[in-house]
Amino acid sequence: MTIAPIENTSGIQLGILGTHLGFLDALVPDENGKLPRNADGEFVVAAGAREIIELSPVKVDLIQISSFGTTQPDEKDALIAAVRELGLEPQLVMMVGGVNPMEPDDEDEALAQLMVNLNAALRNNIVQVNSTSVETWMEGTPPANEEEFQARVAQNIKLHLRAYHEAGLADSCIRNWNIEFLRPGEFQNFTSLAKLRPILTGLNEQIGSPYFKALIDAAHCGDSGLNIPENEAIIASMGEADEIGPFHCSVPTTRGCLSSDDGWVGALLTANAKTGKLPSAFVELFRHDDPALEPLRKLEPGHGVDTTLGRTYTEVMVDGLIDTVRRLNNLKNRGLV
Repeated sequence: MTIAPIENTSGIQLGILGTHLGFLDALVPDENGKLPRNADGEFVVAAGAREIIELSPVKVDLIQISSFGTTQPDEKDALIAAVRELGLEPQLVMMVGGVNPMEPDDEDEALAQLMVNLNAALRNNIVQVNSTSVETWMEGTPPANEEEFQARVAQNIKLHLRAYHEAGLADSCIRNWNIEFLRPGEFQNFTSLAKLRPILTGLNEQIGSPYFKALIDAAHCGDSGLNIPENEAIIASMGEADEIGPFHCSVPTTRGCLSSDDGWVGALLTANAKTGKLPSAFVELFRHDDPALEPLRKLEPGHGVDTTLGRTYTEVMVDGLIDTVRRLNNLKNRGLV
């Protein structure tokens, strides 16, 4: 059955990521800093985005691109140009690896990695950047006590404030920097919205404006240990402080089809939209058999459940876009946005 075009009437932009294509197959550069391309020489991310655009009855506005410091600058620039040719506005998701952002001795190297990506965003007139830059993925230890946690918050504020000033972000094309927390196991410290927020608040107090915001992911909220009402309350408070950034429609544990979310995506999408500050909603899926995510499957076996039910991952992404735009349109229709 062909689905007629669905207009997004909510005023909230819709976006995609390339994670459903596989990290090694699509996102991670090789040892020479080159990004993955298909047999036709096209970037895998761009080709995957085109497939979604051609299949989807919903207009896609944005794409978030995982951005590693080891990617050659000309590769970053070419990929950004390629997705713009598709009519998508790119955002970078800045990745930091091999260094500990919470360790003062690693501050300069962490800053260098952030600067590579910030300079790419500045060079390409990108208006929103995102990052998971407050902690190293699948490494580190939980804080021994509140004093140690606060020291890690303070070091993150120091690092990100340096990046803000040294990149000259105050008078730049980059309007906001959105920071994402990850679930326990992926991170050890900043594993909930409540634990991430002190970094954002501290940064914004230093800057004097709500420049740093939260990239809120339903999957990480659902796996964080806080229940839906607790997350809703924090989101409402962050909305009052203008700390709401993009939202990831992503499913707790499985990271698959939105139909497996047990209510988290719908509840938290609504909570974010009701603040009146939500700029965009992104559909994010992971492949259940992605080799790069084997550590997550060992951490949580439910992460490896195949939720495609006979569909391709492109088709599951399109189903997610349809589900999301209908939710947003109904929120608009009910006067909640």
